[in-house]
Amino acid sequence: MVPQNIFPLTLLKPIRGFLSGEAKRLEKEKVKIKTEDPFLDISRVNDNASPDLEADEQFGHARVTALQSQLDRKLIQIRKALSRLKVGKYGICEKCGCMIDTDRLVVLPEATSCVACEQHQER
Repeated sequence: MVPQNIFPLTLLKPIRGFLSGEAKRLEKEKVKIKTEDPFLDISRVNDNASPDLEADEQFGHARVTALQSQLDRKLIQIRKALSRLKVGKYGICEKCGCMIDTDRLVVLPEATSCVACEQHQER
């Protein structure tokens, strides 16, 4: 049986606040980064652009897309951690059911899996 609320509520409240604030910050960052996409510029000419300008626009678009993808993955992890907080399973690995090391949670409060399961998944 998986233990419920392994951390005291006095500790969980600031974690919830931090994760919620982090989610809001990342949402704002996504909006800001989207405005940096050169493909969204309405004055952009689709044809007859010089090769170096076209390459610069392609690179800028690829950069924005990669950053947005990274932010999306981080937001998903934060939302998963927040939902696990809500149901009383924060700090418990979603894969093996063991407790996630508190050192890992200090560094990565949105972690939903233990180091061993994370390493296994990366292989």
